Amino acid sequence: MDDIITRTALIAACQRLNALGINQGNAGNISLRHGNAMLISPSGIPYEQLRPELVAQMSLEPNQPAITIPDDPTGIWTSPWTGPCKPSSEWRFHRDILRARPEINAIVHTHAIFATSLAIARRPIEACHYMIACFGGHDVRCAPYATFGTQALSDYALAALDGRTACLLANHGMIALGETLERALWRAVELETISKQYIHALMLGQPHILSRAEIKDALAQFANYGHAAPVAKTATSR
Repeated sequence: MDDIITRTALIAACQRLNALGINQGNAGNISLRHGNAMLISPSGIPYEQLRPELVAQMSLEPNQPAITIPDDPTGIWTSPWTGPCKPSSEWRFHRDILRARPEINAIVHTHAIFATSLAIARRPIEACHYMIACFGGHDVRCAPYATFGTQALSDYALAALDGRTACLLANHGMIALGETLERALWRAVELETISKQYIHALMLGQPHILSRAEIKDALAQFANYGHAAPVAKTATSR
């Protein structure tokens, strides 16, 4: 039952990406930690056609046997999957991030318009708004370009995500991480929002960038953002 619930949640999140306007068609992908494995959206299937049994599962354990899939541009596969459909071609960076970041349980990758526009310009996002702090630092880095689905792209993404919960991928898109699926979706939306704000500010001229000290204060405020339990109201509450 837990497996079906998790798979259904992943499908709903994929469909929500398109409903929110931060992804187009079936271009993006989502993965979730599931014990010692990950569940990941399958390759090339429209989100509205997804069913729980079509979600691919891949091991997160090291030293998986390598297999070769004929005519697959991403080359040698490790961590062969279970399920009737092969996983997203971006499975490598999903797997590697979940292996390297035990606090992360969900990964959202999209080709959102504004974030991808900055990625095409290979322009990181500076501290143009205090919400940059929700990604863990004073900027959102842009990883160098590498062909989709390759180990090189995964390596670049891991480096760009060092100390961060989001990054851009040059000429490609964006990645947002979350301790939960809800947090990953929230960060994906915030990343697209700040990307749009930054682009519009650049159109007006040179944006004013917040100082490291100002972002340090924002980071302190974000330490418990979205995690604190609600305070019960009393008759004297204001």
